[in-house]
Amino acid sequence: MRQTPAQAHYVRTMAAMAASAAVAADDHGETVGTAYDLQRAQLHQHRIALGNIKSNERKAEAKRAVLPEYDAYLAGVLETKPGSQDEVVATILVWAIDAGDYVRAMPLAEYALASGITPPDHYKRDMASVVQEEIADAVLAGRLSGQDAVAVTQRVLELTAGADTHDQIKAKLHKAAGWAILGKTNSTDVAMDTKGRTLQVCSAALPYLQRAMELDPAKAGVKKDIERLEQRLKK
Repeated sequence: MRQTPAQAHYVRTMAAMAASAAVAADDHGETVGTAYDLQRAQLHQHRIALGNIKSNERKAEAKRAVLPEYDAYLAGVLETKPGSQDEVVATILVWAIDAGDYVRAMPLAEYALASGITPPDHYKRDMASVVQEEIADAVLAGRLSGQDAVAVTQRVLELTAGADTHDQIKAKLHKAAGWAILGKTNSTDVAMDTKGRTLQVCSAALPYLQRAMELDPAKAGVKKDIERLEQRLKK
């Protein structure tokens, strides 16, 4: 249900207060506040609705439709840094990526990573791994492309530079960063005609693909790309 401006302001204010209280909570780190409880209840209802949708494409559309309903709460939470564990932030971050809404996703990713927020329960990975892999998959599949892909992959690399994640996931993110610069995806330009890329683009992409190869020599899937780029740069 859409909120009026007055309701949105109230939710935002209460969310900021709840987040502040959570930072100073007891040793159990329990998040308190009516705004948080209300948003968790709403999240539960949306999860039920999503569970009744079989198509991943339709689920992404449904997530895209409900994301604005959390904006006021999230705006309030983001005012408090660092924050504490927040199921709503964690879930909406993942939903925003699934929905292709990176404008919403990236501030949440920055906040979640800085605050040590863990992913929703069904994820068996830490938040840095989730953000790295979900963004990489979006780029490689072509769901995130163009200059947006370049900007987002670069930001994720910055945000997770010190994170202890699996080499295979790091390799995938570096591959995605290189492909984003080249404008390549899994579904297009498989052979990658390097003649259509400028020397500047080839030079910028190569280090990311080389790093992907270093991290995951067996499965990075960038060997041919590296060879073509090196040949192009030699010429």
